[in-house]
Amino acid sequence: MANPTERILVVESDPDISDLIARQALKPLGYHVTVVTEAADALQQAIQSPPELMIANLNLPGLNARDLLVALSSQGVNLPLVVLAEKGQEQDIIQAFRVGAVDYLFWPARDAEVVAVVERALRQTREGRARQKLDVQLDSVNTELQRKVAQLTTILAIGKAVVSITDQRRLFGRIVDGAVQVSEADIGWLMLLDESSKLFLLTAHRNLPDGWAKKINQPLEDGISSLVILSGETLLIHGKPLEKFKVAALGKSAAVVPIKAKTEVIGLLIVLRKAERPFDQIEQTLLEAMAGFASVSLVNARLFRALEQAAEMAKSGEKRQNALLESIRSSVRDELQSATYPVELLLTGMSGPLTDKQKQALETTQAALQRLAQISEKTIPPFVQPAD
Repeated sequence: MANPTERILVVESDPDISDLIARQALKPLGYHVTVVTEAADALQQAIQSPPELMIANLNLPGLNARDLLVALSSQGVNLPLVVLAEKGQEQDIIQAFRVGAVDYLFWPARDAEVVAVVERALRQTREGRARQKLDVQLDSVNTELQRKVAQLTTILAIGKAVVSITDQRRLFGRIVDGAVQVSEADIGWLMLLDESSKLFLLTAHRNLPDGWAKKINQPLEDGISSLVILSGETLLIHGKPLEKFKVAALGKSAAVVPIKAKTEVIGLLIVLRKAERPFDQIEQTLLEAMAGFASVSLVNARLFRALEQAAEMAKSGEKRQNALLESIRSSVRDELQSATYPVELLLTGMSGPLTDKQKQALETTQAALQRLAQISEKTIPPFVQPAD
């Protein structure tokens, strides 16, 4: 079936032949047919606007059909060509096939023969273009799959880094690099909340210009981060809306992702593209995964600091308790010694003779004091300075 968008160029000097092919055979079927009489005109038209099919006579004066194919190929124009020939020109037809002809038609021919050859040649052309289109689609799908694999590989690498890299500065640098890579951005940086000043400080970056990069460990006012700090939601912005912010000096498309501990924003991950190509939903998801890794690291660091403080407080409380026990132990020992001395002195008889009952009472008191001293030593152990 004829496709009105398919154009056929007929190159024929004999008006009877061209009239039969164009007017009688093809145009009634709806084909858009142009007729030229010279190969030079055909060459010019084909270079400027290549048709879907060319029909050319092998016996054209000057450039014949075979020479026309060679000339087109030298200009980078490749199109299907059907050659018109006479009986006895089989060798010339073979030569034409060698340089790119797709079919032939012996003349004289009937209308039905012309239509059959043309439709066969156009069908081959359509199939070839369909294959080319499919190849392009397959290449596009393959490229996209490779892109997804690269993104997932980066995500997995950052996930492993979170549990293996103890140097947070180095880890945050890796996270920024990964964010730039998975989002196909040109610039990226990370800002974290300083707990003492309550300001967001530039912690890591990639490709920031010197004027911005020198703000490392300092607040960095980019104009859009404050919006995300307040909302707690990812911001994707590009084009005209971005121009009103300071960050527009660096790029034309931006993504700002909050780093959260529960609902609290404790950091920001920002990426920019110099081109005005907006970040899509998939890239937003990948960036939020990167922000999640940063959150895990920060929350873990907070927990570690809290455990250290709790351990220090426990150690401090233990020291105070031991010191108090040592003070009690020392006081009890001193009091027992004070009570024991006069009893021992009386038992020596230096203060005068004792009756048997007095002596027995003092000995009982002395034994009780000794037992009390032993009990106090066991109950209140000596203080030992804990190791730092």
